[in-house]
Amino acid sequence: MLVARAEIMLTDSDAIKSAVDKLVAFADAGADCLYAPGARRKEDITTIVRAVAPKPVNVLMHGPGLTMAELADLGVRRISVGGALARVAWGAVIAAAEKLRGGNFEGLASAAPGKVMNGMFSRFND
Repeated sequence: MLVARAEIMLTDSDAIKSAVDKLVAFADAGADCLYAPGARRKEDITTIVRAVAPKPVNVLMHGPGLTMAELADLGVRRISVGGALARVAWGAVIAAAEKLRGGNFEGLASAAPGKVMNGMFSRFND
């Protein structure tokens, strides 16, 4: 699968016309899936979906905002989260370390139980 990205909206959130022009050109050149990381507004996502239809559109979610159901209703067929899960994990590590620096262990309270972790990793042995 060839996924084509128009990254201009990462630096200019109002560059929807330029992003759409690039995505349409990528679709015409044979790209299988299109996306413009940085597209967050419903109207921008809808514009992209319509411009490249019937090709599927990916949306990069790196924080709260639209739900999966809302994205599906807009016509999005692929969702990615990039490095967001790693940033969530690092946020938890930093918060726990700050509590340790303050002299207490409260930051360890939200840790996943060992049993849960072992169960998750044991599935990789199948």
